[in-house]
Amino acid sequence: MKNLGIHHVSSLVSDIHQSYDFYHNTLGLKLLIKTVNQDEKTMYHLFFSDTTGRGGTEFTLFQINTFKENTFGTNSIERIIFAVPNVDALTYWENRLNQFNIEHYGIETYGEDLMLRFEDPDGLKIGFAVIANPDETYYPNPDSDVPTDFAILGIHSVHLRIRYKKATEFILTNWFDFHETSQFPEERFPITVLQNTNGVFKHKIYLIEDKLNPLEDQGIGGIHHLALYAEDKERLEEIQALVEERHFTNSGIVPREFIFATYFKEPNGLLFEVASKTVGLPKFPQTDNIDEVPLYLPAFLEDKRALIEAELNQIDRFRK
Repeated sequence: MKNLGIHHVSSLVSDIHQSYDFYHNTLGLKLLIKTVNQDEKTMYHLFFSDTTGRGGTEFTLFQINTFKENTFGTNSIERIIFAVPNVDALTYWENRLNQFNIEHYGIETYGEDLMLRFEDPDGLKIGFAVIANPDETYYPNPDSDVPTDFAILGIHSVHLRIRYKKATEFILTNWFDFHETSQFPEERFPITVLQNTNGVFKHKIYLIEDKLNPLEDQGIGGIHHLALYAEDKERLEEIQALVEERHFTNSGIVPREFIFATYFKEPNGLLFEVASKTVGLPKFPQTDNIDEVPLYLPAFLEDKRALIEAELNQIDRFRK
């Protein structure tokens, strides 16, 4: 049984209206679901993905009800990089970011990849790089003004800034089928590139070894967790056994409506989720206005809909 790379990445934002406008209308991502955090019902949870909703393309946002901003530091999931089809797409996005007055680093060589790095309105670190597996079939959003020839295809990679590289590297290589492809220095912080070649996207993880900076203080504009992709529930159970054997803080396997998942803190304190294949996703019409998207609730929360919607509406009024 195999692990298939990255399943999704979940981040923290201040306002779903601002974030929806940015990720859907500016970056052209397809909204999959508008729902709530099942562990904190007053927190909106938006899912973006390709048109199939498959693992490896999902990017989710939690609207957190605090005004504490993320503070840069080590032991952090620092950046998500989205995959685009080719180098011409990087040029397209450089021009589009300029048109929207979004600051960026320009197209640069970053290890083995050409990359275009920038931030979202909350300061969340994101970017673009060329897909590692161009010959596969991909399903970008066709209902955006971004041409499909240049559109986001899924997740390319994530950057992890950590104090103790070997500890995280052991977990990723021995449990999740990543292997080292290269190393390169960047200023004072050496970087090791890992890749998983089992899945469609051949995801990469950049390990930035940083023993100098203080620890990240997570808040708005930070990445909450990285979800890794188990081929099936049996593999998920094998990972859970490894987590418990090492006494890592963990959730146990929990049902999440469309997946089974476990959450654990790896040795550098990063929150990793391990998720099974996404199945049974609902379909919603696309709109440019997030308020027009119906709120999806899992079956076990449906009888609390009136209370949940009232609390969310109160939060929306406060933010406006």
